[in-house]
Amino acid sequence: MKIPRDLSGDDFIKKLLILGYNVIRQKGSHIRLSKMYNDGEHPITIPNHNPIKIGTLNNILSDLSEKMKISKSELVRQLFE
Repeated sequence: MKIPRDLSGDDFIKKLLILGYNVIRQKGSHIRLSKMYNDGEHPITIPNHNPIKIGTLNNILSDLSEKMKISKSELVRQLFE
């Protein structure tokens, strides 16, 4: 499955909340989320832009898939199907 190209920051944050991430704080248009894993806390910053640039979204998804120990394609399938 392809990465969506018209995803807003708000919509992406809603998807991450389903995965167990919690909003920590917001500064300007960037929202900080965090989730506890066995090996420690995983903070991530999401730009609240509409749409999120595809390169930025790709980097965030790569970071998430590495932390969750699943492939990026599996993560995309879980989030956007």
